Formats: sequence, structure tokens, C-alpha cells
Amino acid sequence: MRFFSDNAAPACPAVMAALADANVQDTAYDGDAWSQRLDGAFSDLFSTDVAVLWVPTGTAANALALAALCPPHGAVLCHSEAHIQVDECGAPEFYTHGAKLLLIEGEGAKLTPQAIDETAAAIRDDVHQVQPHAISITNATEAGRVYTPDEVAAIGDVARRRNLALHMDGARFANAVAHLDCAPADVTWRAGVDALSFGFVKNGGMSAEALVFFRPDLAAATRYRRKRAGHLQSKGRYLAAQLLAMLDGDVWLANARAANAGAALIAQAAGDRLTGPVQANEVFVSLTAEEAARLRAAGFDFYDWGPGQARFVTAWDQGADIVRPLAQAIAAL
Repeated sequence: MRFFSDNAAPACPAVMAALADANVQDTAYDGDAWSQRLDGAFSDLFSTDVAVLWVPTGTAANALALAALCPPHGAVLCHSEAHIQVDECGAPEFYTHGAKLLLIEGEGAKLTPQAIDETAAAIRDDVHQVQPHAISITNATEAGRVYTPDEVAAIGDVARRRNLALHMDGARFANAVAHLDCAPADVTWRAGVDALSFGFVKNGGMSAEALVFFRPDLAAATRYRRKRAGHLQSKGRYLAAQLLAMLDGDVWLANARAANAGAALIAQAAGDRLTGPVQANEVFVSLTAEEAARLRAAGFDFYDWGPGQARFVTAWDQGADIVRPLAQAIAAL
């Protein structure tokens, strides 16, 4: 009964079937038939021309995206709790060859246009201070909050006014879109996003994430960066096949809706214990150390999330029958 991370979930049946179908001889690296279909498939999904690169991890997707958007002498504006800051071991700085992350506070791990503006305005325009070149936001955030299309568009307006690129870390992008019930385009390129790290592993994939460029010209140099970083896998068709299988029939969206529904069931049981709204597949609950111990003794696995708080994350394969015992256990505390 694991609720510590959706990374622990198994790959979904569609992905496993796609891997079996791709287990034939084909061209190596990204010249295979599956990889060659990615741009078209994602362009259809987002209703615009995009360039897509498969990578094996979300960290690689984020870091490669930021390397395309920010020079070594520049800075990326992000939240202080952003994954690129607290959970990627300096990968963005490494891949950008030294770009700085400038940290901004915000409730629910969300940035606001005002906070971005104030941070950027405080930086002198001279060689003695690092200059911002990009903004990175996470949807859904590390606190499980979702940016609406209007909120992303407002940040996109700031980015355009200040000549900054806009990156979206979408490790749980599917969960955000499922919550919003909007077109993927509405919360990305139509709102000013230049590059998206589209997460699939947390959502039922096995080993593939999509780096989506809404400015396709950015992909050319990134292909070299991907190779130099050691992420150009020789049998890339197995990564591409996973992504295509998740897009086919909107498996990615159905999986996210299932995970979100599981989180909603836990949230309903938690009631006043919730420390914030539940908008995706993460639930943050107030628990004493004794209560957390009782839940673990009953077989439930989850993260402590600071003093007196726990985080529960649901996955695509955790339906009501699996989630309900946890919900009942929380309600009975």
C-alpha cells in the first residue's frame, strides 16, 4: 500500500504492449519509425507545430530545456521549492554550464507575475549582476497546486515584456490538465510557454519523458546537448514507443484522471486535516508523529513532509479499492 510516490507505480498495459511491438530490428538512435512520428503526434495533441525529443528522465528534460533557453552567464527565475532547485542535484546548473537559479517565494509553490516582476526589477542591468533569461514554473507544483491557463498567460505576459523564455516543468502535467479539463494547448503555448517537460514516467510510463519545444528551432542544438549528456539512447524506439502509446487514445489523460480521483477520495476522508487544496494527485495531511506511526503500522507507505505533515501520492493504478482502506484509516484517526 505505497503512497509515497507515483514513481513507484508499474508501467501501464499500453506501454508494455508498445514495448513488445517495438521489439524488432529498426534504425538506431532516433532515426527509427517510432521516433520519427513524435513531432507529428505531439503537434496534433497541442494543435501547433512542435519538436519533441525523448529523454529517459524528468531531470534531463528540465535541464536540457533550460540549457536551450538560458546561456551560461544568465539566470532562471523559479520558486524556492521547485524541483529544479531542491531535487535535481545541480543538474540545471551543470547542463547550462553555470546559469544561476534565482529563487522566488510564493504560496503553494506557485509564482505570481508580481513576484517575478519584483525580482527581475531588483536586478541592475550591468555586468556585475547575473541577468534573468528564463522563467521556470511547475504544473502541477511541488505542493500539488495547478496553474490555470489564465495564471500561466499572466506569467507569459511578464516573460514577453521582459524578453524572457518560459519553461514548464510538467512532471505531473497530465494531472494538471485532467484537473483543469482544458486543451493542453491552453495551458502551454497559447499562454506563452516555450518549452515543456512533459512527464510520462509518473503517469504509467516506464522510462521515457518528452521534451516538447513550442519553438521548434530550439530542438536542433538540443539534439547535440542530449548526445553530449549521454542521453541519446541507441535503441531510442523503446522510448518513443512508450510516448506514442500513452498519446494513443488519450491513455495519458485517463491515467491522470484515475490518479486524481484516488487523491480526491483521500482528501474527502482527511477533511480538516488537509493543509492545502487537492488539485492533482498529491494530498498533504496534518498528522502527529504517533498518527503517522499508526498508519505505517497498518501497512501504508508515505512521506513525512516537514513537522506534523505527511504527503500521500496516488498513481494511475490505484483505484477506489486500493485507496479506500487508506481513506478509512485516516478518517478513523
